[in-house]
Amino acid sequence: MSASRRSGATDELGPDEPGESGGSDLLAALLDGMDAALCAFDADGVVTHWNREAERILGWTAAEAVGRHGFAGWAVRSADAEEVQARLMSAMRAPGRQVHEFALVTKGGGRVLVRTQSAAVRGPDGKPAGVYCAFSEVHAQIDLERSIALSEALFEDASWGVVLVDADLRPAVVNAHAARALGVGRTSVLGRPLGELLAQGVEELEGALTHVLAEGAPPAPADMWVTVRAPEGEKRRCWRSGFLRLASPLAEEPVPLGVGWLFEDVTEAKQSEQEAALLRFRTNQLHRAARAAAECEDPAEAATVHLDFALAGFADHALVDRVADRPRAQGPDGPGPVRLVRLAATPAGAPGPSLLTGAAGLPLRYPEGHPALRCVERGGTVRADAGSVSAQRAREWALERQWPGDAVHALCVVLRSRGRTLGVVTFLRGSGRSRFERSDTAYAEDVAVRIATALDLAETLRDRPETRAP
Repeated sequence: MSASRRSGATDELGPDEPGESGGSDLLAALLDGMDAALCAFDADGVVTHWNREAERILGWTAAEAVGRHGFAGWAVRSADAEEVQARLMSAMRAPGRQVHEFALVTKGGGRVLVRTQSAAVRGPDGKPAGVYCAFSEVHAQIDLERSIALSEALFEDASWGVVLVDADLRPAVVNAHAARALGVGRTSVLGRPLGELLAQGVEELEGALTHVLAEGAPPAPADMWVTVRAPEGEKRRCWRSGFLRLASPLAEEPVPLGVGWLFEDVTEAKQSEQEAALLRFRTNQLHRAARAAAECEDPAEAATVHLDFALAGFADHALVDRVADRPRAQGPDGPGPVRLVRLAATPAGAPGPSLLTGAAGLPLRYPEGHPALRCVERGGTVRADAGSVSAQRAREWALERQWPGDAVHALCVVLRSRGRTLGVVTFLRGSGRSRFERSDTAYAEDVAVRIATALDLAETLRDRPETRAP
């Protein structure tokens, strides 16, 4: 028995009374199963108990330790024995527990710095009858304290979000930063499905958590776009997320307790990165279009080249309408309404290069108030959207304006050169794309300048006598 006593010694922690051997066996099993080293002294300072963890740390067996008077001559240096014994036994007269650090001597002669917690053991009459002492190596204690301190710091002061998700993929612990990012309180988020907290991105997040539970932590963080339900409305955010599988240290085999999810909001950095990449791409497209257009003999063909290069990654369809020639005979009220003639358009079916059309010069039957007409009249850019309507109504909206049926977002940009309005270029996007933003407008206007210059040159060459057909 590892927790035993020498014959004739008083055991204040559990005497072997007749018929109570089962109780002693239970006590020995409990003491031997403890993770901390434990020894006990009676009122005279004699060792009465010594468990297996104490044997592991110092090398002295229970048979060698139990019955000795204090640690003098075996577990501590002789010079330190008196002080160590006094500090340990002082717990009999002190309330609560006392914590000390001192060096013990191993059986092999080495020294181990330990941290002890000692407290009085009281007899049936309530008087101190001995002292128990639990001790562990200082470095192990410090590691434990660091782990606890780290956990507390993560859930209180961390500048990134920390969420512990249980095996059912529900938040179990949330730190203050994560609660602010989710737009809820730290307690109100606990136990709720992630779908109640996020409007979009739930499937991707739950898929990542499920993978971590099954396979373990991924080798690198992942950027995840989510839409958070906030009191002021939905907000789209990008969270750089890392995941750790949590397993119980008490089980013989790893048992998943959940997932530790750490994330940092990188929305602004990600948007800046995307905007910079988009700007580089569009700048390259303009450069490539200019080089390709320079090789075109026909300026009108050069205009379609600019249109085709601009369309890549920007829109689904594009139309170029030129202002029709004014009729020679004008009414008493001056020139009539603006009329537009289709000059070029992308194919309505399969994708392909823009085609020159409108050789007959027939005006387009745009209804009054059409975005292209308003663009020419204002001399500025006009945006139009179908809005939040059904697919059938969006199709009707596009066909009413003589656009392809899948168009739901439009951007009309005026074509001007040498102070004259030559026409309008219309970019169209389908439902799979977002509406045109300010940065899109700036790019479209750059493209329109190049198209207008090419069309102006085409008109100039057409009007020269030496270029007219005989």
